[in-house]
Amino acid sequence: MRAPTGTTVSKASDAAYDSGLRGFFAYRDLGVREATGGSHAAHVIRAVPGEGAKPQWHTHDLAFQLVLVLRGWVRFEYEDIGEVLLEPGDSVLQPSGIRHREVEHSEDLEMLEVTSPAAFHTAPADPPPSRAEAAAG
Repeated sequence: MRAPTGTTVSKASDAAYDSGLRGFFAYRDLGVREATGGSHAAHVIRAVPGEGAKPQWHTHDLAFQLVLVLRGWVRFEYEDIGEVLLEPGDSVLQPSGIRHREVEHSEDLEMLEVTSPAAFHTAPADPPPSRAEAAAG
């Protein structure tokens, strides 16, 4: 892990949002990836107006992933806890390999996501068994 070599500032007034992992989101890099040599990343994720969620189960292979809602709301579903609605100020720490999906979000959604490492693998996943199936089986 490389420690930042200097103070890194990312001004909202100079922000550029780019495409990224999900087509219904735009991503603003906060400079953390470059400052840490890729050991960490932080970006603001914004909903693309008119582009609703495309709920697909998937996993991420990474050491750390934290999401904090800044504006709007988002509904995630996790294999271990089911659906959760996150609103401004709410956060979720997602463990590596957990099956999850983004179910829906508001048009004004903005989230902060912090990951380690910056680059990580995302893989499609089969839906987890429902809790009813798990309880019966």
